[in-house]
Amino acid sequence: MRRYAPPRPPSRRLLVALVAVFGAALLCAATLLPASAASAARSQVAADADLVGNATHFDGLGQPYGGCGLPQTALETQDFVALNVYNTPGDYSFYPRPLPPDMSSKMGLWDNGHNCGRWVKVSIGDYCTGINDGAQNEPFCRNGSWTSDSYNGATLDMLVADSCGDSNAWCRDDPNHLDLVTSSLGRFQQNGTAVTGLADKWNNRHIAWHFEPAPNYSGDIKIGFLQGAQRYWAAVAVSNLPNGVHGVEYQQADGTWHDAQMDSDMGQAFLIDPTTSGGTDFTIRVRDSSDAYLFGGRTYSFSLPSSCGGTCSAAYTGVTYTTSGGTTTTGGTTTGGSTTGGTTTGGTTTGGTTTGGTTTGGTTTGGTTTGGTTTGGTTTGGTTTGGTTTGGTTGGTTGGGCTATYKVTGSWPGGYQVDVQVLNSGTKATSGWAVRLALPSGVQISSVWNASVDASAPATTLRNASYNGTLAPAASTTLGMTLTGSDQNLGTPSCTAS
Repeated sequence: MRRYAPPRPPSRRLLVALVAVFGAALLCAATLLPASAASAARSQVAADADLVGNATHFDGLGQPYGGCGLPQTALETQDFVALNVYNTPGDYSFYPRPLPPDMSSKMGLWDNGHNCGRWVKVSIGDYCTGINDGAQNEPFCRNGSWTSDSYNGATLDMLVADSCGDSNAWCRDDPNHLDLVTSSLGRFQQNGTAVTGLADKWNNRHIAWHFEPAPNYSGDIKIGFLQGAQRYWAAVAVSNLPNGVHGVEYQQADGTWHDAQMDSDMGQAFLIDPTTSGGTDFTIRVRDSSDAYLFGGRTYSFSLPSSCGGTCSAAYTGVTYTTSGGTTTTGGTTTGGSTTGGTTTGGTTTGGTTTGGTTTGGTTTGGTTTGGTTTGGTTTGGTTTGGTTTGGTTGGTTGGGCTATYKVTGSWPGGYQVDVQVLNSGTKATSGWAVRLALPSGVQISSVWNASVDASAPATTLRNASYNGTLAPAASTTLGMTLTGSDQNLGTPSCTAS
């Protein structure tokens, strides 16, 4: 993601603003809390009060995914923000994503993706007359002062869709920093009218913001398969949510429910299992950001689309679904699983009063979303040909019962971060695995987690850690690494299992 900052090359536009004294005090207080209490405090403060911080702006999510695991075209609004991955004032190092429990004290409001899909109300604050370039170990708004102007108080409802993990002061020293998509600066409202010229008078703005329920929410959720999804690696994105998503559960044939693994820290993307081993039918239920079951535990059943063939090649392939149980509140009256006088959006409801796409007492809006884009190549059967897919999943090859795919999850000048998914695609459990990558010239691995580099092996070989080498059939694990260099084409990864 590109952020704008002062002077530097004249083609880059200045960005942003500072954490107020309140924000600094909040930061100090948070660092004194134990890990579990700090996490609870993040949620409570964000839910109950305005947070004051800087606001930078950036071009867009890039292709094919933003930090939450959705293409920009699949978002329910084009007004979206990024939250800080880390809260490490004065420390600009990169750490694993998702952050493990023993690093929870470093957690920013991104909260390992758990605030994805939530809405925020953003209010424009004071303007800085000095320098606020996000430089490391430098104060915000130095050689100047904060002053109000005619834009103060302009507001906009925005969606959390991305993450800010860059090594600058905005993303590290300011716990309440927001990165706003640049195009949204022309849509802030003041007294019911869109303001003009805000982007030209952006230089170092304060903002105040808080989480809010989805404005005017009147529909149901959307579900889509992500690029590379298949029956043995079913990655789905859940969106169009009234209050974000904190977790997804999938149902197996015996009726038991299991927690789905989040795909890295992409907070709206989850890896689920089919209702029968090796099947293509799925049933899920969703927990929102308050950890309550969405619509009283309503279930959603759907299938891997035939258009995906062996694997889904598009960045996002939307599906229709049927629902059962729970309660539904979508702009009308909640009545034990049926929608009365409201609107059902996103599928066909069974077990209520909506069947066959027709709603009794309301209207049904179709729930099929198709499309998405693949950047740089075409994914076929787990192998990427014709280029690499930057920011999404690049397919690998199967050897000895496992498959490896990788995706770029973050980048910065001179380096980037990659997550590698290792899937047991065989019929027997593995006792170990190895992934081989072809690093471009000038690219080196600087850190690895959940794996180790085998320097004695040809090319660049990553072997399992002591705790994640055993994988049951269709089970998977994720390793991560940071690399120095700018070429993000790691070729086609190969995987062998023992």
